[in-house]
Amino acid sequence: MIETYYAGCYWLARPEPVEACAQRLEDFLRRMEPLEPTWNRWHEAAATFEKARQRQVPVNVATLTKLLSKKSNRFRDFSSFPLWAGENEEETSGINGNCGGASSRMASVCALNALSTGQVAERVLTAPVLTGVVRAMALAWEPEFGIATSHALKARLQGLETRPSLDTFVGWVTYLADSRGPVPPLPAPVQVEHIPNRGTLITLTPEKFTVSNPAHVALAADVQARLQDAGLLIPLRPWAPQSG
Repeated sequence: MIETYYAGCYWLARPEPVEACAQRLEDFLRRMEPLEPTWNRWHEAAATFEKARQRQVPVNVATLTKLLSKKSNRFRDFSSFPLWAGENEEETSGINGNCGGASSRMASVCALNALSTGQVAERVLTAPVLTGVVRAMALAWEPEFGIATSHALKARLQGLETRPSLDTFVGWVTYLADSRGPVPPLPAPVQVEHIPNRGTLITLTPEKFTVSNPAHVALAADVQARLQDAGLLIPLRPWAPQSG
C-alpha cells in the first residue's frame, strides 16, 4: 500500500476582508518557499498543464487580492485560492483553501494536497519539512487546529472507539492553538514546540511516519489518548485571537 499524505489547518467564524486574506496568503506562500524548491512559483489551473504553466501568480498582496476577488473564487463571504506548483505534470503540489467566512458551521481551511511518490514527495515527506509546513500555516493563518499526516493514519485513528470529534485527531504533525489549553507531557520520541502567541506543534516521529510500522501506530494512539484526556481534541469553535 502506498500511503498518501496531506497537511491542513482549520478555523471557524473569522470574517475578514479579501485584502486581509490576501495578506495571510502572501505570508503563507513566502514561508513555504524555503521548504521545497518547486514552491517558489505558483500557478492558477487551466485546461492543460502547459497553459497552466503560463498562469503564474506573483506572490504579492495586490495580485493575490485580485485572485481572491474573482467571481469564480467567491462563495458567500468566503474567498478561495486554488493554486499549484511543480516542474512536471506528474509531480505537482496543490494548495487549496478559503478564508474570510463568518460561518460557525463551515470551516475555513488551507490545505496542501496529497503527496505520495516521486522526488518532490521524497523531499517533502520528512518531519522537518512537514513540521515547517504546519508552522507556516500556524503563523500565517492563525488556525485553531492543524495537521500533517497520511490518509491511512486518519482512517485508522477515526476507527478507534475513542473517535475524535470533527476530525480533530493526532497526525504525524499536529498543531493545537493555545486557546485549547496546555499540552500535557508526551512520551519520547515526540517533539513538542511552542509557537509564541499561537499554539503548540507536536511531531510524533523524526523519521517518516507510516501505518505499516506498528510502533508508529501505537505511538499515535497513545498520544491521541493523552490529548483527548486533556480535553484538547474537541470540535472547532469560533475563532478567538491567541494570547501569549
